[in-house]
Amino acid sequence: MGIVAGLDSSPEFTRIVVCDADTGAVLKQGYAPHPVEGRPSDVDPQAWLLSLGEAAGGGLLEGVQAIGVSSQQNAVVPLDAQGNTVRPAMVGGDKRAQVAAADLVDALGGREAWAQAVGCVPQAAQPITKLRWMNKTEPEAALRTAVLLQAHDWLVWQLLGRPVRRTTDRGGASGTGYWSAATGAYRGDLVELALGHQAMLPEVIGPADAAGTTPEGLLISAGTGETMAAAFGLGIGLGDAVVSLGASGSVMAVHSEALVDSTGMITSLADATGMHLPVVTTLNAVRTLRGASELLGLSDLESLSELAMKSTPGAHGLVLLPYLEGERTPNLPHTAGTLSGLRRESMKPEHLARAAFEGMLCGLADALDVLRGRGVEVRRVFLLGAAAELSAVQAAAPALFGAQVVVPQPADYAAIGAARQAAWALGTSQGTLDPRTPPMWQGPAGQVLEPGEELAVGQAVRQQYVSVREQTYPGAFR
Repeated sequence: MGIVAGLDSSPEFTRIVVCDADTGAVLKQGYAPHPVEGRPSDVDPQAWLLSLGEAAGGGLLEGVQAIGVSSQQNAVVPLDAQGNTVRPAMVGGDKRAQVAAADLVDALGGREAWAQAVGCVPQAAQPITKLRWMNKTEPEAALRTAVLLQAHDWLVWQLLGRPVRRTTDRGGASGTGYWSAATGAYRGDLVELALGHQAMLPEVIGPADAAGTTPEGLLISAGTGETMAAAFGLGIGLGDAVVSLGASGSVMAVHSEALVDSTGMITSLADATGMHLPVVTTLNAVRTLRGASELLGLSDLESLSELAMKSTPGAHGLVLLPYLEGERTPNLPHTAGTLSGLRRESMKPEHLARAAFEGMLCGLADALDVLRGRGVEVRRVFLLGAAAELSAVQAAAPALFGAQVVVPQPADYAAIGAARQAAWALGTSQGTLDPRTPPMWQGPAGQVLEPGEELAVGQAVRQQYVSVREQTYPGAFR
């Protein structure tokens, strides 16, 4: 079919990959940081266009027939009736909006009411919560807001020359807090509850649909959020889960239906293919390892991993409940971490190091079990993040997760997913691809780790962890 491009506008940079439309092979790449210092809560979206232009420099897009756009989730761009920004885009995990999140939960009648309405309970990062914050603290800006776009919607609209029609996709819409993955429809009443009045929302188009064509003839696909684009770039399907190891952790899996969870632990997102992408988040992942590393006077996580490998599974009975920042899964927002099983023989640096790794991974296994408990099949786990390369993580993860673990080679899977979406839209427009079936690109290269004979040992370690958790916080997962 030719060549296509995928653009990923993350919180800090723009990366563009140019791919063979048939195989997905990456032919060229471009990169540019956003001209923004640090990671502020408010960003002029023009910064995204500036880095896009720089990343595409040097004729990178010559010969490209279609482009897909992936961008940071939770960024909301409020526009006035003329299409101008009312205020800078509100991005990231905006702590200013924490009170607004609680207000919204109460205003609709509690967590279960939100789960039933849109498949998630408002969090500080979500667009709907930011709208409530703006309504309460910047009422003039809220009053002028006539159109609501997310980052990838805004970029697609700009690339198309700011047409009257504005579009989005199911994946991006499902993270707003005012679109339901279960019904496939907006909840305008929730926009009004947050913003104080109705606003125009982008049309949700299908996974293989094109948002439009530029005057130069470049086809632009629907675009999607970074999470959905990364899942599409990895090529995950039913039976697959993705565990991301950042300071906090997240677990997502492909499922055939939207999950409604009254506890609020599951966020019911849609993916970029027409399926669903339930997500469970933990507040403590790599921050657990960094805390243990500092406590033991180690300079980096590689040293912590080497030390942990000198211990044995179960860390001589030492169990760390890693709730250092409170926790979302289980819902224990005001708790602290717990170190249990201290005996004279367990009070050694290597056992504490091992307990930190096992505690982090058991916390993520708890999140996986939340999904399994709702009928989500997990046969294979993709492990993402720099910490996935650590030997202590790779040694313990398969047995603790009870599944095959794949550690893919580092790549910008969100940009690759955006390019795959572009290839799908291009093939559909040309009649060479089925709009129900995405192009079959080669999956990522990576290490494949099996639980093997360690499975029984891993499950014993897991049971040790669960016993301490239940003793300390009885019924935390009820």
